Amino acid sequence: MEKDLAYWIERGKEMSANRQARIGKAKKWKFDTIATHGLYDANEALSLNNGSIMEPVYLSPAQAYENSAEMEAGLSYQMPNWCYSRIANPTTYFLEETSALLETYGTDIRATCLATASGMSAIRTATDPFLIYDKKFPNPNIVTSAKVYGGTFQQFQVRRHQEQGLDVRWVKEPEKMDEWQNLINENTRFVYGEFPSNPTVGIFDISKVAELAHNFGIPLIVDATCASPALTRPLTLGADIVVQSASKVMGGSGTSIIGLLTSKANIISKIGSEEMKQDFCTWTKLWPFRDNGPAVNPMAAFMTLNDLRTLRMRIEKMSHNTMLVAKYLENHPKIDRVHYPGLKSYKAHDLANKYMELADNGKNMYGYMLAAEIKEKSSDSSENSRKFYDALKMTWRATDLGRVKTVATLNAISTHQQQGEEGRAIASIKPNTCRISCGIEHANDIITDLEKALEKIE
Repeated sequence: MEKDLAYWIERGKEMSANRQARIGKAKKWKFDTIATHGLYDANEALSLNNGSIMEPVYLSPAQAYENSAEMEAGLSYQMPNWCYSRIANPTTYFLEETSALLETYGTDIRATCLATASGMSAIRTATDPFLIYDKKFPNPNIVTSAKVYGGTFQQFQVRRHQEQGLDVRWVKEPEKMDEWQNLINENTRFVYGEFPSNPTVGIFDISKVAELAHNFGIPLIVDATCASPALTRPLTLGADIVVQSASKVMGGSGTSIIGLLTSKANIISKIGSEEMKQDFCTWTKLWPFRDNGPAVNPMAAFMTLNDLRTLRMRIEKMSHNTMLVAKYLENHPKIDRVHYPGLKSYKAHDLANKYMELADNGKNMYGYMLAAEIKEKSSDSSENSRKFYDALKMTWRATDLGRVKTVATLNAISTHQQQGEEGRAIASIKPNTCRISCGIEHANDIITDLEKALEKIE
């Protein structure tokens, strides 16, 4: 049979049908099985990868084609291919397919995923398409929780608002629905929130905010980095797009910088083409992502994929440790306040119980991150906080989080330094805020390290 354009288009249809069949099968599995296997099976290994039981790393910039007809079919997007690693790569496909399954398994939600070079590039890639010029909707604005990572604040406040003139509306207390309701209007392009937020672990009612956004014909985008799909799956709760800085707990061994955005089919939006709405991540990969080029290195995708296999187990251990640490710190005389969704003193504890539970377990667990406010002599002081921080021994002083190793940072001088005092006040970040990301060490050893550091405060 002549391998002309018609042949390759038909071959592409067969490949797509095969993939959909494998997705249907995998969506019936449980979390750990999906994390372990994804869509990579023996048939693919034997036909493409010399029988390799593990997904290979494709450290190649480009794909070769059998003839001009296959190239034409591939580059006109009429058959699955990866073409060039700026656009796609087989190793990133393995990760993307697994991530989309973890966000939606056990449901009838269809989803696709796109891997990017970092969590920040994932946020930019997820939000750019909704901010295009459209004369039917002038004076665009976005509504976002103020309790977000410092880099996200900078991207919205500096890059979008100050440099591009976009109206950015901050929800200061995201657990309060009336704030969202008062800020969203006909010119809002999308709604954005972190669940839970970095570093003050703020949360919001995902389903209610999604319903509100959809009433205005706009999508809800959720950054669930600090929960991961092992604890919270926003797409199953009404969100349209979920963003992950997979550099954190999804890639918990700490070897790679990488971002993920996963979208459900047929997202709600007043902006964009029907093709975009039907399959946001695939459309983004084939068009703006291709042109802008925030591609992830295949080795980073491979390392993250391997870490995903133990994600649920690590989340369980880290959540257990963090609960013990949170209870210890809450009762310590040198601590003013502890922010952790698992504590009964946490103002949105009931909401956390509604949305945070270990996958395939049903038990409420609350993640690996807490924020502790150290007692100071005055509200603008950080003297005691610095004494405590500088005295840590086993706990790493760094801006990282979600690691198998316990890491702490003073956010006012690190992750949220650039947004200034006014910006930190909006996000409720104080000079004495210390974010602690608990790892998988024995909880007693973490607590002992914190105790010895607290002893340095007079």
